[in-house]
Order: sequence, then structure tokens, then C-alpha cells
Amino acid sequence: MYGPPDGLRSLSYEFCIPAGQRFTAEVRSIDPTAQIYTHARGRIGCTADQHLVIGHTHQSRFREVLQALAALAYVERIEQAFFE
Repeated sequence: MYGPPDGLRSLSYEFCIPAGQRFTAEVRSIDPTAQIYTHARGRIGCTADQHLVIGHTHQSRFREVLQALAALAYVERIEQAFFE
């Protein structure tokens, strides 16, 4: 969440994971907001053997969710997602 205390807003984030059901299932078990895109590269630049994941902070315990995602060995970085 970001913004002034009386006007906090959620933020969307994106990251790449290796292609494969095991990775998809693990991410979804951590982040119920996760949307997996198998053919999109996102601004973050996922490769052909990766899937793009987009989630958001409009959920309870979003800090713990982000920390758990960042701790996954295969998540190199998490960036803010911008939509055009």
C-alpha cells in the first residue's frame, strides 16, 4: 500500500517464474491474487521459458506474501506493475 495514511492505495507487482506446474502451484499457494501469464513477457522481461506473474497488495498480510515470494530461490526480482 502506498500514499497518504488517509488515502492508501494498492499496488500491482510483477515477477517471472520458471515455466512449470510446480512453480505455478507454489506461487498461487503463497499469493491468492497471483495471475499467471504463459505468453506475456511483461515490462520485467520474462524469457520464453518463464511465466509472468502479476499480483497486488489489496489483500490481508500483503507484506508477508511479498516476503515469501521474494524468498523463493527462483524469483530474481519483483517490480511494480504499470498498466497502459
